[in-house]
Amino acid sequence: MLLLDQREVPWFPVHISELDGIANRTLDLGTDLPSSHPGANDAEYRKRRMMLAQLANEHRFGREIPYIDYTAEEVATWSVIYNKLAGLIQRHACSEYLDILHDMADVCSFRHDNIPQQADISHYLQRKTGFQMRPVSGLLSSRDFLNGLAFRVFFSTQYIRHHSMPLYTPEPDICHELMGHAPMFADPAFADFSQEIGLASLGASDEDVERLATCYWFSVEFGLCRQNGEIKAYGAGLLSSFGELEYACSPNRPGGDRDDFPEIRAWDPYRAASQKYPITDYQPVYFCAESLEDAKVKMRDFCEFGLKRPFHARYNSLTQSIWVDRNVSRSTPSTSE
Repeated sequence: MLLLDQREVPWFPVHISELDGIANRTLDLGTDLPSSHPGANDAEYRKRRMMLAQLANEHRFGREIPYIDYTAEEVATWSVIYNKLAGLIQRHACSEYLDILHDMADVCSFRHDNIPQQADISHYLQRKTGFQMRPVSGLLSSRDFLNGLAFRVFFSTQYIRHHSMPLYTPEPDICHELMGHAPMFADPAFADFSQEIGLASLGASDEDVERLATCYWFSVEFGLCRQNGEIKAYGAGLLSSFGELEYACSPNRPGGDRDDFPEIRAWDPYRAASQKYPITDYQPVYFCAESLEDAKVKMRDFCEFGLKRPFHARYNSLTQSIWVDRNVSRSTPSTSE
């Protein structure tokens, strides 16, 4: 056997249970609302956010995701968003998303008058692709969030945006998570694609984590693909935003009535990894894959040859653990990341 010198790398989880530590390393608690937040001056809303954050922080590996008794006001907010998006999604979402959403309506009570339970969605995804959802109280660092994908775990918030502005949210909420992200994780090619990014993030340098997070942004969040000669959306940031979904997928390209159309580039993670992007505005540039399989194959090539990986990792779904092909030492985990 060839023994290599041990190399220290940034800490990464090697068993799914170690995601318990990651889940509580939020950049915010989901309750520290700035004065500009629609719910900043609503004491009841802040109290509700605090309660949901506590439930997420108390969750541990092996436990059932707690069911949330959503209020009539919260369901009404969900309904406004669902109904606003429904027609646009039928026109602009990729076929994989539409097929899964139809199935989830029956299996998970994914309807306009009901907020689906994260636990039900998670069980559904596990049956389809082995992915599962994990409650989290707020935003995570890019490294921690991507590390979760290596285990086919998607960290998801459970709170909903403030009822006073149902068509706007300054941070990801349950509408973004369930309407945007959840259905696509039931597609095998998309699930594999997401896990490829996660596996490549394990023990990666800060620079490569940033490159992977940027690829994630232009694919899992704002990815487009071609189907039957048309541009369709598979990214959650588009599928949960009625304004940007129409903006990105509008057929009125050059020669039409609009003069604010974005630039659509062919999906290339080598280029996407260094592309700058705005966080609060519509994207001026999108990347469009020929198919979800095309997106996966090119991402796999980038992870294999485009990064300076300290090791190659594989996920064992039976043991829910990571195997690496090098002798490495995980540095002490940071509590501030």
